[in-house]
Amino acid sequence: MNTIKSLSKFLTKYFTFFVILVALLAIFIPGPGTTLATTKVGNLSAVSILLMIVLFGMGITLTPNDFKRVARNPLQVILGTIAHYIIMPFIAFLLVHLFGLTGAAAVGVILVGSAPSGTSSNVMSFLSGGDVALDVSIGLLSTLLAPVMIPTLLKLLAGKWVNVPFSSMFFSAFQIVVIPIVLGIIVHTIFKEHVQKVIEIMPLISQVAILVIILAVLSANSKTILAVSTLILVPVIILHNLLGYLLGYGFSKLMKMDTPQQKAITFEVGMQDSALASTLAISFFEPASAIAAVMFSVWHNISGSVLASLWKNHTEKAPD
Repeated sequence: MNTIKSLSKFLTKYFTFFVILVALLAIFIPGPGTTLATTKVGNLSAVSILLMIVLFGMGITLTPNDFKRVARNPLQVILGTIAHYIIMPFIAFLLVHLFGLTGAAAVGVILVGSAPSGTSSNVMSFLSGGDVALDVSIGLLSTLLAPVMIPTLLKLLAGKWVNVPFSSMFFSAFQIVVIPIVLGIIVHTIFKEHVQKVIEIMPLISQVAILVIILAVLSANSKTILAVSTLILVPVIILHNLLGYLLGYGFSKLMKMDTPQQKAITFEVGMQDSALASTLAISFFEPASAIAAVMFSVWHNISGSVLASLWKNHTEKAPD
């Protein structure tokens, strides 16, 4: 078990490096990832199952106390979730029109903007000295709302480029997102301390699963990822993420939150669940619409790591 913990800490510390490495492998050796991207188990894709494992891991770490914590401080959690679902879709919509994106590219950017908070934000908040409890609470609420928010925002903001199958997307997102989380909570509630060993290895399993999802989605688009028409997404993704941080931070300052809360809100707003966005893109739209999500996944792990490090160093150097 100590070996697994050490491996998990190592992977967490160098996760950005592994994301970049997997991205390069997907582009230059796409065969294995492409096979995985097209594999199905019943009516679910292999990528969907991997994401369900990640979210089950999230659920199994939750206890009734986590929901009590949300109930004790609902305003900050609700405000953070509202900020996330207003700021990121709004930025996505503006950037799509500013850069003249259409079709799959536009749908992909808006789909990323409509996704819930990314799981990586919890790690970044912890590393920067942010309010991790608030971070996790916002992530949980935004994820549970995803089956409704994603198709609603897509229909509103991307309806002119693509037909959004609202009911199908709702039930798919519910199946992929809510059911695994609820099952995880049930397992934890029933078995309690007996699941501790499982909880200890879930971060490692989740990180590996996310890397494999990136490999699969990027491999499926390896022929177009370096095309000139695709490279226009690079500045769009960078701006989307950085403006999310900036406006999330500005919102938390406006709400007069303390410094740890400001850090949590910043990461919760600016970092997206790109794995969910890419999974839904592959399931419902053109494969090319998943490219923005994969690019976002690579970039926000880089920018999040840098911002967390800068914040941490600034805090350590600050006078008592």
